[in-house]
Amino acid sequence: LLCHWKTQPASLLRAIRQLRCDDAFVLDKAKPYSKANHHLVVVKKNRGGDRESSQVLREFSSAAGEAEYDVCVVGGGPGGYVAAIKAAQLGLKAVCVEGRGTLGGTCLNVGCIPSKALLNSSHKYEDATKHFADYGIQVDNVAIDVGKMMAQKEQAVGGLTKGIEGLFKKNKVKYVKGWGKVTGANEVTVATSEGGEEKVVAKNVVLATGSEVTPLPGVQIDEERIVSSTGAIALKEVPKKMVVIGGGIIGLELGSVWSRLGAEVEVIEFLPNIVPAMDHEVRRNFERVMKKQGIKIRLKSKVTSAVADADGVKLTVEPAEGGEQEHMEADVVLVAIGRRPFTEGLGLEDLGIEMDRGRVLVNDKFQTNVPSIHAIGDVIPGPMLAHKAEEDGIACVEHIAGKVGHVNYDTIPSIVYTHPEVAWVGKTEMELKSEGVKYKTGKFSMMANSRARTVDETDGIVKFLADKETDKILGVHIMGSNAGELIAECVLAMEYGASSEDIARTCHGHPTLSEAVKEAAMATYDKPIHS
Repeated sequence: LLCHWKTQPASLLRAIRQLRCDDAFVLDKAKPYSKANHHLVVVKKNRGGDRESSQVLREFSSAAGEAEYDVCVVGGGPGGYVAAIKAAQLGLKAVCVEGRGTLGGTCLNVGCIPSKALLNSSHKYEDATKHFADYGIQVDNVAIDVGKMMAQKEQAVGGLTKGIEGLFKKNKVKYVKGWGKVTGANEVTVATSEGGEEKVVAKNVVLATGSEVTPLPGVQIDEERIVSSTGAIALKEVPKKMVVIGGGIIGLELGSVWSRLGAEVEVIEFLPNIVPAMDHEVRRNFERVMKKQGIKIRLKSKVTSAVADADGVKLTVEPAEGGEQEHMEADVVLVAIGRRPFTEGLGLEDLGIEMDRGRVLVNDKFQTNVPSIHAIGDVIPGPMLAHKAEEDGIACVEHIAGKVGHVNYDTIPSIVYTHPEVAWVGKTEMELKSEGVKYKTGKFSMMANSRARTVDETDGIVKFLADKETDKILGVHIMGSNAGELIAECVLAMEYGASSEDIARTCHGHPTLSEAVKEAAMATYDKPIHS
């Protein structure tokens, strides 16, 4: 092996000894090979020592300040793995460090993907027990097998996470299993899953470590009786009663799962409204449907303590502004008050990385105040969404590769995967009012949509908000079956600065749910046909 190092001869010889070579020598030891103290080294490795040799050479490269990679991504979630793959596609040598043991981060392993599998399974069960008869289908003795339901979920998760490993191999992305800590402007030290330590040297480091569950004071999560979202997707049986602390997207989705399977579910929310980011008119309709489905919602209330024992969980609840306490019991309590950036143990404080309330501050190129260190996804300001992290990752490595990357945060969609779904993009009506923007609205009820009628899923509405003068779309809000899919054309329209008339004059297939989007757009710039 012929090596050319930028360091001192003593260090060279120390590295050679560590390699346990049969024979090694330094040429021209007395004189530097160049002004940078280059020395030409010939190393003959003994057989079978590839792993150890490779590690020592990496460490030696670190000491010499030579980058082995162009990009080192810390975190293998949606933002991280996408960034690593895109970097490789742009011709950069990329490595991804992930300590979970499987790629995909929270989203694929214990978040977005498994929860959607359970939402689908529970919806099928509810259909069979409550709605099949309406379609002339008689089904008797419908039962739940929670074990099989969980197995199907794990099968979906396993297939997707292994698929990412396949994409890494296809794109020649190096995958290092272990927890990474940034120990220099161009260095990440990894506590490997095998119990060792490995140093990765890269010209650029991208922090993509995602987020973790926000703890609630006075409530200790054990993932059995008192659970986070992680425990809520792994329950072994359907609880008789579940209390969900937090009326946000995660709480309502997972509350819906267990409610459909037979649990009595009560949501306790500190704020005056569930899902605060949702348009007020759509939220009012959504809350009505949730209650109609049997989910109890208690607003302006807070849980001050929750104690688990062998029989269940005892909770203390009081008004948000203080007042008389109330005691209640549940079999399972889900804590879903939000998520916070996961930056603990990354070594950011030691490097002087600037942060604000736990989030890493970056410029428009995703660089921190240490230019070689970048950050994306949940650890930086902005919505904590997997698809937003993916866009961050692509734009970030485009900048690293010398190209131009950009993310339009005004066109990042949000989706609640309950049934019906709720999806939105852009401004809410309240936001436009507070900003003093003159706007016009257009609405269309799913009750008047032919496809919604045929499948008997008529709960829903499409609402457009457009500039009063220019008709430029400022926001779209949809509640209804497949709202998460329907919102995509609205996101595309907003990304290209379209008007409501542009969508209204675009032919939509019949009969489809998407015709409701067209009709709402028609109602915005002129008048709808079917309403």
